[in-house]
Amino acid sequence: MMVRSVLAAAGVFALMQAPVATPVMAADFVFTAIPDQDETQLRKRFGKVAEYLSGTLGLKVKYVPVKSYAAAVTAFRNNQVQLAWFGGLSGVRARELVKGSRAIAQGKKDPFFETYFIAHKSTGLKFSKSFPKKIAGMTFTFGSKGSTSGRLMPEFHIRSAFGKVPNKVFKKVGFSGNHSRTIALVQSGAYQAGAVNYKVWNRDVKSGKVDTSKVTLIWKTPPYPDYQWTMRGDVNKQFGKGFGKKIQDALLSMNDPDLLKSFPRAGFIAARNTDYAPIKDTAKKLGLID
Repeated sequence: MMVRSVLAAAGVFALMQAPVATPVMAADFVFTAIPDQDETQLRKRFGKVAEYLSGTLGLKVKYVPVKSYAAAVTAFRNNQVQLAWFGGLSGVRARELVKGSRAIAQGKKDPFFETYFIAHKSTGLKFSKSFPKKIAGMTFTFGSKGSTSGRLMPEFHIRSAFGKVPNKVFKKVGFSGNHSRTIALVQSGAYQAGAVNYKVWNRDVKSGKVDTSKVTLIWKTPPYPDYQWTMRGDVNKQFGKGFGKKIQDALLSMNDPDLLKSFPRAGFIAARNTDYAPIKDTAKKLGLID
C-alpha cells in the first residue's frame, strides 16, 4: 500500500510538472504595412488602426513601421508581425513564403485598382485613353521595386506596348521608393514621367500638394486587384482558437469614417488568395517571383 501511495504521489507530481498543451500566447499582436507613403503619414494612419484592433480584440496590438516592401515581407515571414497591409505583389510574395497564410480583407474598390502615368508639363504630353508611346526615350521613375501599382503593373504595360524591358525603352529608369516621392520627382523635373498609385495622386491633388501646372496625368491603366490585409496561417496556434476569424471580423466591421479616411477606403470586404491570381501570374511572367 505504501509503495502504491508513493507511486501515486509521484504521478501527481509529474502531472503537475508536465507542460500543459495550450496555445502559446504571444505578448502582443503585431502588424505592419508596406511603406507606400512617407513614414509620418503611415504612423498616423496605422496608429489609429492599432488602437481600434486593441479595443476590438481585447489584447495589445502594435503597429511597427518598416523601411521597404521587402522588409515588410521579411517581417511577416519571420513572424515578427502576424498581420500586414500589403500591396498585390508583396502579398503574393508573403503568402508564398508562409504556408497557410491568407488574404482576409480588402478595400471595396481594391479589386479595381489603377495606376496613373504622369508627366512633367515640359514633355508636352496630354491625357490619352491609349498608352502614351511618346514616353519612349524619356526619363521614367517607378515607385518601390516591390510595388504593384508603382512597378509591377506599369512595367507590364510598358513591356506590352514596346516589346522591351524598361531599361531599353527609357533614357534613364529610377525607383523613387514610394508614390508621394514619385509625384515630387516628376513635378520637380528630376524625371520626365512616372507611375503612381491613383489613390495617392487623387488625394494629393485634392489636398493641393500637387502643382498641376507642372505635372499632369497622361494615362490610366485598366483595373487590377491590389491592396489587402494578409494574416499568417498560424495565428490560432499563437493566440487561441478562432482568433483568425476575430481579426477578419474586426477588419470587416471597421466603420469609423475618420479611421477609414486614413486609408482612404469606404470600408472593407472579404478577400481570398485566389483574388490575386492575376497579380501572381503577371509577376511570374515578368520574373519578379519564381
